[in-house]
Amino acid sequence: MKYQNQITINAPRAKCIELLDKPENMKHWQQGLQSYELLDGDQGRVGARMRLHYKMGKREIEMLETIVRYEFPDRFDATYEAKGVWNLVENHFTENEAGHTVWTADCEFKFSGLMRVMSIFMPKSMFQKQSFQYLEDFKTFVEAQVND
Repeated sequence: MKYQNQITINAPRAKCIELLDKPENMKHWQQGLQSYELLDGDQGRVGARMRLHYKMGKREIEMLETIVRYEFPDRFDATYEAKGVWNLVENHFTENEAGHTVWTADCEFKFSGLMRVMSIFMPKSMFQKQSFQYLEDFKTFVEAQVND
């Protein structure tokens, strides 16, 4: 499954990247994030791996993030793996003519095991909506920082 989300953030790209590149800020825009832990490599470098723990309703989800491309301020790509789910997110950052940041996220999901069966019944829009919610929450977080 593949899809794309895009959002415009009313802040310069440099400010967005500065806030995005700090793991301690994730709690402000990744709903349900309980903790994160760097497992391997140097934070913010290709090959770095981080364990992310989320609580979504009654479900607890552990994900492994691996940075596969780190070319800030233009691009940042990472894979996210959880039980039965592999997700690649290719993030592109540009500035529009007003000097605002345009964040485009290309997402790809692959499923295995029980999740492969369940994915047949889960609409693509459900995944796209959740991914877009993170972009909206980041936009809200950044714009609050810029306007303070």
